[in-house]
Amino acid sequence: MSGHKHYTDYFKQVSETLNKINVSELEAVSRAIIDCYKRDGMIYIFGNGGSSATASHVAGDYLKGITFGLDKRLKIICLSDNTPGLMAIANDISYDDIFSEQLKSFIKPGDLAIGISGSGNSENVLKALKLAKDKKVETIALAGYSGGKAKSLVDICIHIPVNDMEMTEDLHLLCFHAIKQNLIKTINTNQDSLGGKYDQRMKEC
Repeated sequence: MSGHKHYTDYFKQVSETLNKINVSELEAVSRAIIDCYKRDGMIYIFGNGGSSATASHVAGDYLKGITFGLDKRLKIICLSDNTPGLMAIANDISYDDIFSEQLKSFIKPGDLAIGISGSGNSENVLKALKLAKDKKVETIALAGYSGGKAKSLVDICIHIPVNDMEMTEDLHLLCFHAIKQNLIKTINTNQDSLGGKYDQRMKEC
């Protein structure tokens, strides 16, 4: 396969998969985040590998951008970012517990847990989501392939229907960015001043 054909085929499949995403799932996630924000809850987001990088990216994006200019701020933490804690738990307890052990210290009713797993079967992600459900906390998963065990475990699942890890990761981030823009429009009650202020700040970055 020539390089040119590979890229054409890759982008074609990404485009076809994008059109299969259920946007009602994105809207459900957006509503869950808004509800968590209104009740002053904390959002915990986590994943492995590329999904860890996505979780970190999203936590930074959402923390800085969604409630920019408002007194009431969105609260979000990426559990994948605590490297010393992750390594200590993995070494002393189990890699399967790296997220659930962190949640045990913080999670409370009214919070929101978001797990990202390309396969939907990452045991440490599943274990953390199960813990959240046991604590009566709303759960969200993002998965690809068949959706794995996560799809039936959580309250809301954004499912990327493609059997390809890279494409799944590509589209997970795209979904998060689409949700972010919707949240900015929804949460900012004075769009003319706050929305415009945010747009201008982004142009200066």
